[in-house]
Amino acid sequence: MHNDDSIGAALSAQDPLVRDLLRQEVEHGVLIPLKTNLELRDDYATGNILITRVPTKAVATTIDLLREMLPEEIVKGVPHLRRCAKPSDLPAHLKTQFMNETPQSRQIHTGKSTWIYLILGPESMLSREELARTLSTVEGAEEEVFIQSVPVPMVAPTSQIQAAMWSQHFWPCVYRKNNPLGPHPSQVCRHTEEIANDAAIWMTLAHQVANEAHAGGFGEPMGACIVQREAGKTTLVALAADARWHNQAQTGCTGNPMAHAVLRAISIVAQKLVRAEHREETKVDTILEFEAFQDKPLLESEQKVFEQDHPSPDGYLCHGLEMYLTHEPCVMCSMAILHSRMGKVVFGYRMPLTGGLCAEDRGREHPSLNGADGGRGLGLFWRRELNWSLVAWEWESGGSVRPSPVDMAIHA
Repeated sequence: MHNDDSIGAALSAQDPLVRDLLRQEVEHGVLIPLKTNLELRDDYATGNILITRVPTKAVATTIDLLREMLPEEIVKGVPHLRRCAKPSDLPAHLKTQFMNETPQSRQIHTGKSTWIYLILGPESMLSREELARTLSTVEGAEEEVFIQSVPVPMVAPTSQIQAAMWSQHFWPCVYRKNNPLGPHPSQVCRHTEEIANDAAIWMTLAHQVANEAHAGGFGEPMGACIVQREAGKTTLVALAADARWHNQAQTGCTGNPMAHAVLRAISIVAQKLVRAEHREETKVDTILEFEAFQDKPLLESEQKVFEQDHPSPDGYLCHGLEMYLTHEPCVMCSMAILHSRMGKVVFGYRMPLTGGLCAEDRGREHPSLNGADGGRGLGLFWRRELNWSLVAWEWESGGSVRPSPVDMAIHA
């Protein structure tokens, strides 16, 4: 079923299996890109740099002196700030401050100036006394060497607009067409456009399988759907529900953590890859008192998808695939997603105490949690210290799909 032409077109482009599995209305939602830890916490972090001013003809000599005196990382300075700036290029407040200090400084800022302002480096790494002694040897330098501390953003701007704003408020900035704090805005826009037309289909399937498994007593109402997108075509690769209560009493514990929907879905992909390599003849059925990895299909819909061959059996596990989830995955599942090399993740319901993907502080300012504090958000989808990153979104339903309520302390 569908409620507009774009959904209808997206559905008609899918395999018959997908249309057969859908049992409820599909309606577009809104994709909200997640912010990284750095974007949330360092976007406006400032530090102080030291600057000086020298005659234009002495700029090269001054930089050479600094190279002899300081380590290379200091001399290079902060690459997103212009090393040299004309008096006319300074922000208005700095121009006014420096112009009115002495009669000589007013002359420097009058007419066509023959002076240049120069960044020396981060204030915390420099000695004013040593700098003053070195700069006093520069030809044409002022009798009292000019050294001032200026607050500046310590991270690069993420857009041309932000660079222009910072140039007006701090110091002339340069936009290098990158985002040191997270995925580049153009990359996020491109990926959002790629998945926007059919994201609702996969989110609907994830919710369907979640509700089926919950009704059957297998687990919490949480589901996962894995899709491959290649050459403009999307293929359903895995469908899995939470099964933490399967073959386990629902008393005194939080269920089987190895049967979370994310782990079951990734395991199903792995089994398909093994099957494609014709290694099933080497498999020996094990006899276990308890099977921790509940990764065999439990529902008819899971079984139908499991029986389909993997569309690209030569890749590494989930490399470049997309995962659609009813709920934000816990820290364990978030790391499993990273290690599986997933390319994109979309989830429908934020878990403010236990989620691993969002970077916002967990639990705070959430009216229903009565002041509970889940600690700092981890933002695991994009961390510099990890060896993999991906693009992630929160999905707000248009109304036809709503996740079943769960305890916010549950690990999804």
